[in-house]
Amino acid sequence: MTPSLPHQGGPPDEPRRPAEDGRHKARRRALTLLIIVLLIGVPAGYLVISANQSRNSGKDKEAKYSATGLSAGWPSKVQRRLYQVTVPHPADHVAYYETNNWKTSRLYVQFSTNAAGLDSFLQTMGARRDQLKKDDIAIGARDQKVSGWHFTGPGPWWGLTHAQKNPAPTQDVVVNLSDPDTPMVYVVSRTVP
Repeated sequence: MTPSLPHQGGPPDEPRRPAEDGRHKARRRALTLLIIVLLIGVPAGYLVISANQSRNSGKDKEAKYSATGLSAGWPSKVQRRLYQVTVPHPADHVAYYETNNWKTSRLYVQFSTNAAGLDSFLQTMGARRDQLKKDDIAIGARDQKVSGWHFTGPGPWWGLTHAQKNPAPTQDVVVNLSDPDTPMVYVVSRTVP
């Protein structure tokens, strides 16, 4: 049997200095707190600033359309496909509003475009410019009330109804040609579920 070596412990611990140890821990805590504040606070501050800028940029457009119930911007691709309303390029002053109930769903869209854009819009709908009738306000009083549109300003006003069999939507269109280079188009497309 081989003799066993006596158990040897690790190196002796250095004596602690309580004051230095406390300051070291305090510094580490302060540094950790600073890092947490920077990691959370800076991005949060950026998000708040960014949200305010975004909100402010949209306030003017929303205020303009809030009286009519319309939302500034383009309807979604799904809405445009479902209601068969193709907003042409170029288009400006685009706004829309959708209503749904058990009987009928409607999409209200307005935009201004140029003469070629008007022709393109009518063509994608399956209509032609020569089908527009002068002083024909094809959008009825109920839809005018819902959308907030008033067709009383300077014209001439032209309109048409593009009727289709269910389930395809029927579109009522009114065009303000007071400036033939930038016609203003109003559309109500309705479907019966």
